[in-house]
Amino acid sequence: MDPELEAFIALFPPAKLDDPITERVNFAKLATSVPKPDTSAMTVEDRTVPGDPDVAIRVYRPHEAQGAIIWMHGGGWVMGDLETEHPWAARLAEGSGAVVISVDYRLAPENPFPAALDDVYTVLNWAAENAAELGVTPDRIAIGGHSAGGGLAAATALRARDEQGPSIRFQLLNQPGLDDRQETWSARSFTDTPWMNRDKVSAMWRHYLAGQPASSPYAAPARATDLSGLPPAYVATAEFCPNRDEDIDYAVRLLRSGVPVELHQWSGTFHGSQAILTADVSRRQLTELGVALRRALAE
Repeated sequence: MDPELEAFIALFPPAKLDDPITERVNFAKLATSVPKPDTSAMTVEDRTVPGDPDVAIRVYRPHEAQGAIIWMHGGGWVMGDLETEHPWAARLAEGSGAVVISVDYRLAPENPFPAALDDVYTVLNWAAENAAELGVTPDRIAIGGHSAGGGLAAATALRARDEQGPSIRFQLLNQPGLDDRQETWSARSFTDTPWMNRDKVSAMWRHYLAGQPASSPYAAPARATDLSGLPPAYVATAEFCPNRDEDIDYAVRLLRSGVPVELHQWSGTFHGSQAILTADVSRRQLTELGVALRRALAE
């Protein structure tokens, strides 16, 4: 493991998700320990997207933005909100120059699949219809997220393709949760890794899917049999992450389906370790997310 990351492992909370309410509080406390981002070069606005139900969003709008991204926080579909994602959404907006639309999707287990996906799809449609107000064009809207949020982004891309929904320019998938079956080597073997391990992943999927196997590729994108016609993707994986192999497999399957993919496997990292901003590898990870998005929206 990267020695700059290893020094912080003891400060991370135990990797478990048995009590969602308690873990949400712990997750929020962890988020407040991250240095606050500089938002002086952008406007930040909380809004509500009309829907059934309405969806809260936070819009980060840098000056002279070239495009937009619908962005979903991590937290295993169980934790996280606009506040916990604020440090990362703001840094993504700064690094990419894109409008970042952070989505406060409904959480499991109170709202299992497809609630979160429906919320994201509502926001995608709203963004496409209101692109001019956001200062972008409808053909320059990307989708992405961390962890569970990355899984939601991949699922939304599948749904938009199948339903002839809004055009999605690009997928920015950072350590996404894609496969509820947990049959890969990394999913089976990483039982004691920091922050995320096999048991915690099992609990995440159990809460999200109400204890049932995924009924649709929109719930677990790795179950999709056809990945053709999807938007180009950037996929980032962490070496000591249970999601690692399913993410690499998904990236390779996208490539074989004719979808342009950039895949970066970050050596010495663990799931969510980019939150440790004092580590050089974390800063490089966050910078690359912004650069990849900027390039995709400018092409």
